[in-house]
Amino acid sequence: MYRTVQQQLLARIQAILLDKYDVTLAQLAVEQPPQIPLGELALPVAFELAKRLRKAPRVIATELAAELTGAGVEGVRSVEVAGAGYLNIKLDRVAAVQKMAADVHADVGGPGYRLVEHTSINPNKAAHIGHLRNAILGDTFQRLLRPDAYKTGYAVGVQNYIDNTGVQVADVVVGLVHLEGKTLLSVRELLTELLESNMYVDYYCWDLYARVSQWYTADPEQVAARKQIRLETLHALEEGQNETAAIAELISTSVLRRHLETMERLNIEYDFLPRESEILSLHFWDAARELMLAKGVLYLQTEGKNKGCMVMKRAGSEDGEQTGPDEDAKVIVRSNGTVTYVGKDIAYHLWKFGLLPGKDFGYRCFHVYPTHTCWISTAEKSDEGAPTFGKADAIYNVIDSRQNDPQNNVIAALRGMGYTDAADRYTHFSYEMVALTPRCAIDLGYAVSEEDRGKAYLEVSGRKGFGVKADDLLDQLIAAAQAQVDARNPDVPHAERITISKQIAVGALRYFMLRFTRNTVIAFDFKDALSFEGETGPYVQYAIVRAANILRKSSTTEAEALAAMAGLELAGLDDDLWETWLACSKLTLVLEQCIATAEPAYLAKYAFQLAQQFNNFYHRHHVLNETNDLKRALLLGTAAVARRQMVRALGYMGIEAPAVM
Repeated sequence: MYRTVQQQLLARIQAILLDKYDVTLAQLAVEQPPQIPLGELALPVAFELAKRLRKAPRVIATELAAELTGAGVEGVRSVEVAGAGYLNIKLDRVAAVQKMAADVHADVGGPGYRLVEHTSINPNKAAHIGHLRNAILGDTFQRLLRPDAYKTGYAVGVQNYIDNTGVQVADVVVGLVHLEGKTLLSVRELLTELLESNMYVDYYCWDLYARVSQWYTADPEQVAARKQIRLETLHALEEGQNETAAIAELISTSVLRRHLETMERLNIEYDFLPRESEILSLHFWDAARELMLAKGVLYLQTEGKNKGCMVMKRAGSEDGEQTGPDEDAKVIVRSNGTVTYVGKDIAYHLWKFGLLPGKDFGYRCFHVYPTHTCWISTAEKSDEGAPTFGKADAIYNVIDSRQNDPQNNVIAALRGMGYTDAADRYTHFSYEMVALTPRCAIDLGYAVSEEDRGKAYLEVSGRKGFGVKADDLLDQLIAAAQAQVDARNPDVPHAERITISKQIAVGALRYFMLRFTRNTVIAFDFKDALSFEGETGPYVQYAIVRAANILRKSSTTEAEALAAMAGLELAGLDDDLWETWLACSKLTLVLEQCIATAEPAYLAKYAFQLAQQFNNFYHRHHVLNETNDLKRALLLGTAAVARRQMVRALGYMGIEAPAVM
């Protein structure tokens, strides 16, 4: 509702500016007055026009207020001039409440197909806490975009890129073959043994990966030879059609299935799993290279340190005449003919935008969720009825900030080839790392030195074996949540308490990962995440339970309480209750803000503030003791609208609302 009125108001002001002053402003700022009695919207447009019109801001504001009042804007009760020239807008509270109760709101969405790529864990070991920030950010963002019952949304495809031929997978293969002496047959037997003994293959590979990382440098005399083994293994994976590649395929696919199981516990699903092995075997790079050569973006370096390499101008480098070799050029093809990560990524993103002529993956069913199929790339013919995903109008890549340079170079390549629209619609959805508080590391059983105990956070490292496996983290969160649920609700059936504990644990984890802006390093802590007080998922969930309890004890439902608002006499709605309705009215505004800035943290902040607002309402008004029927109905409607919007806000964050807590 709030955004609906705001959109209509801004459109009307733009029309007045054009008609009265022959002025068009690219954007109109909107603020909120510091106090509810002053209004719900404040516009500083008169200050923006003062110099251009050579008038005092207050004079311009007075003229605009007269025009707006005369024309009338639906949902606006009055327009007042405040201070040196602000336009304070007061909404028609009664009309707003009636519309909100009826769930009339602005839409969010539009045309075009968006590809959101996230998670992209190397399939060589278990997912860890750092991967979870990526996956939760990406999953939340696709929820903001995707069509649902509340909004039109955008057509969305969710991709999880699988680097199954990279050095990390090669390291695990080296461990299996050279540390454990396994063959293709014995690797098959190992996978069967792990499955029958209920052991996780990704956990097995976690330990093996740490061991082989140490093995490379354990014997100084063998360092060169062992690194050569690693290089030869990597080449074998890239070439394919050999026993080493077959071992890698077995292991990486088994680990990938475990990753999907882990993510599904967190309500995270995918549409497509493109693999690097198919990018290689289907020769995506060959097509990209020809295109880059034809567009003049790729060229051979004939002298200098990159002699013999195919290079492109690095992103951010200055244009101008080059008198010698560009020593800062980005290497795309090494002098030995191997393609760099950036080169393969350029080819992949050309395909994403539908700009790679004649190239597409084959698609095979890999996993079936309750509502849709997850497809995986193949070099073979697609399964019948398979979709295609290389048709994006906009791309969002959730990749950590350490990949800024490669991402910028992909964008530079697109721009250099003349695909400026694609480059403009390519978003590197970057984020900072996740670490552990010393207290959390101790809780997880790690030995923490006195020096490290004084640090703000401890960095995790899968290569060194210091980290938190995602499943272990979730198990511990569930156990901690269940201890509280069991103590608070002993009469609730055991199976239901387990479900509630999982909802609280997932809510705590997802909210903690979302509450910080993407450019903030997160120091994860169990106790902080699970707290029922402060800016946490359980705090918002508990507010929802409180609202539900009010409705239940009043023998009504959310739908009934909101429907009853239609016939109520609401004249004189006081500031106290209106403040709660006003907060509830801003959900679509926040969704748009999150999408426009690619920052889900705004939604987490909104959910928390809404819960705070409801809790203030809860403590001020004893709904169940209210004897005035009109006032009681209004209070029940307020509890119902707050619950509805809190549930929706958490839903976009992938968090469910428990029945009890």
